Amino acid sequence: MSGELSPIDKAKFVAAKRAAEMVEDGMRVGLGTGSTAAWLVRCLGEMVREDGLKITGVPTSARTAALAREVGIEVITLDEAKWLDLTIDGADEFDSDLNLIKGGGGALLHEKIVATASDQMVVIADKAKEVATLGAFPLPIEVIPFGWQTTQALVEETLISMDVMGRTSTLRMNGASPYVTDEGNHILDLHLTRIGNPRQLALVINQIPGVVENGLFIDICDTVVIGYGDGKVEVRDINEGTVETDRIDFVDDENLFTDLSE
Repeated sequence: MSGELSPIDKAKFVAAKRAAEMVEDGMRVGLGTGSTAAWLVRCLGEMVREDGLKITGVPTSARTAALAREVGIEVITLDEAKWLDLTIDGADEFDSDLNLIKGGGGALLHEKIVATASDQMVVIADKAKEVATLGAFPLPIEVIPFGWQTTQALVEETLISMDVMGRTSTLRMNGASPYVTDEGNHILDLHLTRIGNPRQLALVINQIPGVVENGLFIDICDTVVIGYGDGKVEVRDINEGTVETDRIDFVDDENLFTDLSE
């Protein structure tokens, strides 16, 4: 089955597999949203079923919750967990300081809340997600539906004074209708091309009325696990200043590889 995976999917799989090894018995684990996080949930589910791993998962979206239950992971809410040992999630971009852009999957609000309620955040990604400067991937911001066009105008006006190259935004759509998050909000995607000062932008954007949260994750990620199509894995720990390399062998596991296309 693994022979049918594209190089990108192989990279996502090995990153998820290596990160799953960081999860220990009894942990409360935040479960991210997106295609790479789906690999992680499958890997953890296999460990629960085959190895007797005992964990509780706090999903960052309804679809992650459904997948976690499907593969046998006990699911609880963040309010029930209170605090988490570890959150593992994907990213749309990350830089050398492990600052992130997240929200391509539409779950940035829940993802940021869960990540900041954890002792440690681990990001799993393929090598293509690493950038010298954030901003090529559109920056998502979650906004309330009421007056969203006014919020959009205020955001674009604010961008004039920010260190960015682009200043346009688009309302994310789901077919003919606006995309709706799990909290009932909309998402504006900001096409910035380059973000010169992510920390400043994150603070300023969140002050605009109507903005709930933005997809810049600053000083939240502790470790990034980078997967490669040939099975190589690189683990960077920004707190310890260490870089480790490993290699994950592919296995043919029908239960792990089915129904993972997104």
